[in-house]
Amino acid sequence: MDASSLEDLAAWLIDGARSAPTPVALLRETCERLVAAGMPLWRVGAFVRTLHPDTYGRSFIWRQGGDVVVNTADFDLPDSPAFRQSPLAILYGSGQEVRYRLDDPESRRFPFFDDMRGEGVTDYIALPLQFTDGTTHATSWTTRHADGFSDEHLAALRTIVAPFARLGEIWALRRTAATLLDTYVGNRAGERILAGQIRRGHAETMQAAIWLSDLRGFTTLSDRLAPEIVVDVLNQYFDCQVPTIRRHGGEILKFMGDGLLAVFPIAKDDGNIDEVCARVLEAAREARANVDAMRYPSGEGVERFRFGVALHIGGILFGNIGGSSRLDFTCIGPAVNLAARLEKIAGRLARTVVASEVFAGACAEGWTDLGEFPVAGFSKAARVYGLAEETLRG
Repeated sequence: MDASSLEDLAAWLIDGARSAPTPVALLRETCERLVAAGMPLWRVGAFVRTLHPDTYGRSFIWRQGGDVVVNTADFDLPDSPAFRQSPLAILYGSGQEVRYRLDDPESRRFPFFDDMRGEGVTDYIALPLQFTDGTTHATSWTTRHADGFSDEHLAALRTIVAPFARLGEIWALRRTAATLLDTYVGNRAGERILAGQIRRGHAETMQAAIWLSDLRGFTTLSDRLAPEIVVDVLNQYFDCQVPTIRRHGGEILKFMGDGLLAVFPIAKDDGNIDEVCARVLEAAREARANVDAMRYPSGEGVERFRFGVALHIGGILFGNIGGSSRLDFTCIGPAVNLAARLEKIAGRLARTVVASEVFAGACAEGWTDLGEFPVAGFSKAARVYGLAEETLRG
């Protein structure tokens, strides 16, 4: 192997691998540099556990002459037969490297190696990535060279894996920060926080369609059912709304008990207001169908659910609000307050979807004028509209 190229690779990694701006690029360029230095690599994998509510970890697989393939694993992975019967299970359990020549009869106890033999692999080593927080992650390295990895090859891999782990940890931490912000404050807010908008008072005004919904009869439901059942019901109920809101361009800003606040940004010149409102209404209809179809078995039979959603358009203040050391990235303004009042009116009228006059005017649908209603905290009554289809449905 070319010792000078290996030294350059180690220096490149220690300096931050600046020519590789993504984890995919980091793995690709590391492997390409190793091959150029004389390392007979065929397939290389990097496996990193994540802090994510839906994903256990991510894998990055490089093959000679191909692209890096990225996959995710769910939380069932550690208990799956495929994982428990893999050499990586040994590495994760011991924190030590695992080496097998594929002509060794002992290697045949791992089904994964059957696939590797089919690709002509002769040798395999898995090396741990030890992060500074004490967690263990993994890399795997294979070759199709007739003689497998030499002692020189193995020494080179063991040399570069430590600086590779440092960069892997940096990328993992960045992804964790972005994921947690996206999960807890929403994508739009998360982007702003990561961009440095973290001071109290940092805020912007924006036009948006506002979505404010809640579950009908939630107080009674909470009184009748055990707390853990109520939590499960709420999770299923929010699953009826969150995916469709996000799919139609909305951002979830807040869960308030059984309430949900979301916004759909409108371009500053109002050029897309009709299109935004059409998407919001489509999302409301999908959420209504999802909640209608929701069933939950309880000791008192099968629970069925209804919800209400108020739709409005207005200016909001979007940014950091709170105490000096505890902030919330949210939106406030009269438009949000009016949406909250309209949602209460929807409940009194036994309606699922209601809209303000400005929203109904921007969305050419079959609206029914439900009349004017006094609104607490507002000097003028608000005209409220409901979908004509709900009148026909009874």
